[in-house]
Amino acid sequence: MKYLATFVLAAAACTAGQAADYVGLPGGRFESVLPQGPVSTASAPVDLKPFAMRRTPVTVAEFAAFVQVHPEWQRGRAPKVLADARYLQQWGKPLEPGQGLRTDAPVTEVSWFAAKAFCETEDARLPTWLEWEYAAAADATRIDARRDPAWRRQILAWYEKPGGQALEAVGGPPNAYGVSDLHGLVWEWVDDFNALFIAGDSRTQGDPDLLKFCGSGALNIIDRDSYAVLMRIALLSSLNAADTTGALGFRCVRPLEGHL
Repeated sequence: MKYLATFVLAAAACTAGQAADYVGLPGGRFESVLPQGPVSTASAPVDLKPFAMRRTPVTVAEFAAFVQVHPEWQRGRAPKVLADARYLQQWGKPLEPGQGLRTDAPVTEVSWFAAKAFCETEDARLPTWLEWEYAAAADATRIDARRDPAWRRQILAWYEKPGGQALEAVGGPPNAYGVSDLHGLVWEWVDDFNALFIAGDSRTQGDPDLLKFCGSGALNIIDRDSYAVLMRIALLSSLNAADTTGALGFRCVRPLEGHL
């Protein structure tokens, strides 16, 4: 784990003076559950460049500060083509979260466009799917725990929790990279969400919260035991960029090249 500590320190150095807490990930060869080869059933490792990722998802308090400085992203002012009717609908006022929202909980009901705009204020961007999947493959001690049946069961147990409950605060136990809350708290936007079509264009025009998803779409998944990851892909591929849901948040990433 020594090399991980080196990347964490490097990320801290390159983000010194920034309010957000980013942690460095070394990148390297990674095999996704999604096909990367020239045919739909082919799997090929990809090379990921080092990058820094927010340690936790963006919180309600952080997004409230963002909309104060950028009023164009307040509820009721964001154009409908950039945010649907449910955008920040739980907030009591355009600048104030609702009484039932913890300010240290992850912000949800945020569109891809709004999430992207927030990240840009931190000289960052939304992670790609491969970056998110790479970070989420780690458990507390291993950088890739995906082959461990116990780890799979733990992740699935998180996803089996009943919905509709108030979100907890960010800052759960970190994984081997020092990143928290990749599982078990909220779903998360990725930059290339609309390129994750599992079997053709699987997006629907209905409520994305319903997760309407045809099981035959799973045929293009390389590792069909990765049900938790499959559910995320199903959700993300059902969305449009202006969509919002009460369980979908985001975090940002930055490149690490030139900072090591």
